[in-house]
Amino acid sequence: QVQLVESGGGLVQAGGSLRLSCAVSGRTLGNYAMGWFRQAPGKEREFVAAVSWTGARTSYADSVQGRFTISRNNAKNTVYLQMNSLKPEDTAVYYCASSRTYYSGSSSDGYDYWGQGTQVTVSS
Repeated sequence: QVQLVESGGGLVQAGGSLRLSCAVSGRTLGNYAMGWFRQAPGKEREFVAAVSWTGARTSYADSVQGRFTISRNNAKNTVYLQMNSLKPEDTAVYYCASSRTYYSGSSSDGYDYWGQGTQVTVSS
């Protein structure tokens, strides 16, 4: 049984930082691409960041480029999302997802397992 569990969300003031973690069990992380997505109230789920098997390839949504960093520690079966310079518009539930490919990019269709999400709230 594959499980993805996000943690690290919370309430932070604008300009602050948070680091989200996604712990993966039931599969060897090193064989799967990973992604982060988010969904704000009343909005569609949107892509945030993606990373390939080895971490060599990454991509980001334009809205977070330069502020967020995705990384992974395959030995710990964990993926991270470092979020700096947070803005109120970053407020959302953040989800991690895994894919049985080398790299899945921004399409949610490319991911087969999802976590339950962690709430991030940025106050102005």
